[in-house]
Amino acid sequence: MGGYRAGVQALGDVIKPGLRVLFCGINPGLVSAQTGHHFARPGNRFWPALHLAGFTPRQLRPDEQGELLRLGLGITNVVDKPSARADELTKAELVAGGENLVRKVLAYQPRWLAVVGVTAYRDAFGERKAGMGEQSRRIGETRVWILPNPSGLNAHYTLPKLAAAYAELEKVSAGGR
Repeated sequence: MGGYRAGVQALGDVIKPGLRVLFCGINPGLVSAQTGHHFARPGNRFWPALHLAGFTPRQLRPDEQGELLRLGLGITNVVDKPSARADELTKAELVAGGENLVRKVLAYQPRWLAVVGVTAYRDAFGERKAGMGEQSRRIGETRVWILPNPSGLNAHYTLPKLAAAYAELEKVSAGGR
């Protein structure tokens, strides 16, 4: 594997110890890598879904991602390598990313890890039958939840359906461990 495309770099995490929920994307898109902001591609529905689900008091813009920390929320990715589409990642990259994610979760100990993308979760953790919602897997004391991918490419989920799925986690996570 070569380096990243010209002008594209890895995207830093929005993270601190003890978060209520650490959202975990699959990998940065090219727009996110170029801007330095998670879920930055126009048409990505992460920020609207987060707000409609009740996680944020207003819809944040990608360049306001740092505001999440004061709300007890953060963002990371399974794989750090940017790409135009998540299906450009290899299974080996996802497995290695899953191992790195476990180390990160153990170090920062969020109450919940919310992976946004069931296929990426299945590949990263070798859990072929994983479905949406809470998982039996724990990483240390951290509980795991799978959410639908908010990418505009995920046509199976409209924004209202995404918001409803995210709202389930918001209710559960607001209640503590």
